[in-house]
Amino acid sequence: MGVVRQIRQSKKLRDVRYDVRGPILVEAQRLEAEGHRILKLNIGNPAPFGFEAPEAILADVTHHLHESQGYSDSQGIYSARTAVAQYYQSRGLVHTDVEDVFIGNGVSELISMVLQAFVDDGNEILVPAPDYPLWTGAVTLSGGIPVHYRCDEENGWMPDLEDIESKITENTHALVIINPNNPTGAVYSKEMVEALVDIARRHELVVFADEIYEKILFDGAVHHHAATAAGGDVLCLTFSGLSKAYRVCGYRAGWVMISGPKEVAEEFLEGLTLIANMRMCANVPAQHAIQTALGGYQSINELIVPGGRFYEQAMLADRLLNEIPGVSSVRPSGALYCFPRLDPDVYHIEDDQQFVIDLLRAKKILVTHGTGFNWPEPDHFRLVTLPDVEMLEEAIGRIGEFLATRR
Repeated sequence: MGVVRQIRQSKKLRDVRYDVRGPILVEAQRLEAEGHRILKLNIGNPAPFGFEAPEAILADVTHHLHESQGYSDSQGIYSARTAVAQYYQSRGLVHTDVEDVFIGNGVSELISMVLQAFVDDGNEILVPAPDYPLWTGAVTLSGGIPVHYRCDEENGWMPDLEDIESKITENTHALVIINPNNPTGAVYSKEMVEALVDIARRHELVVFADEIYEKILFDGAVHHHAATAAGGDVLCLTFSGLSKAYRVCGYRAGWVMISGPKEVAEEFLEGLTLIANMRMCANVPAQHAIQTALGGYQSINELIVPGGRFYEQAMLADRLLNEIPGVSSVRPSGALYCFPRLDPDVYHIEDDQQFVIDLLRAKKILVTHGTGFNWPEPDHFRLVTLPDVEMLEEAIGRIGEFLATRR
């Protein structure tokens, strides 16, 4: 018998990373198999922490199951796209139409679809650092080059506008804005959103606005749609969905809404439609949740005010992290995370992935290392603030105990 040829992964994956579910999770699963109980604070998945979807959403999906057995229109069912279009119309984007909306299996699928339709080999896409790592990975997988612009921790994790300007070349094609931000919890002011879009306007860039956390806001923070600032002269693709605000991550129900000068993007949009056709359609039962979710009672509002779980847990996590010597965390204004800094003068960490694995083995707490979000220095980690206050106190207490051995 001859030598068996090794079957290798595609070269396209060579520079693709997604550390939120990477080697650290594999180690956590190994420890679980040994009988250890791991507290997973690595993924923003509300269901395991006792958050349930509004009953009306479950009822509507169940009610429509019998008519959800076939493929839908590749852009999505009409009622879902209408609800999304009307949602943006009610926020001042009066020119939004049903045809401007694509429904996907969550925002994640739509990001990949859009980038496949948009990016040519070697195109540069501006992505924030830190970022939600799917953006960097999907740009790379589609043949593009992610160019990371820095967000400034000392300025509440706001994007550094000068850094963005300095990284624009003749090969830059788009600007990614993640607001509210994952992993930092920053919510951008109206002036910041307008300044970001103005950079895109002056350099003829497309704006990709990831706004999945738009309803999770604390202490009077206000979310401003990039599409509003983009107006009629900057092409803007706005990504959002039900996963976080309506606690249905597993349903995979998201959308992208296209606004601005669509007449200059006809070929691109034809390509996006082609890719939407190729995957047939998004999960049909979950599409029936969209109209009910957007039009019904917004139970998320109870969770984000003082006394609500999202709010109380985020504020507690921020306070407890800042009480640990050598740890500083910018108070989150939205989303479901804290992104604390470990002072390099106190903690000499050269490999933050190994640090997180050491924490996991010692204290059975699973977090994600900062470089996994394309932050350039090994001095941060991301903590999910979804556990109830007792569990958070226990978890951050264990983190504090571990850090005491590393000072």
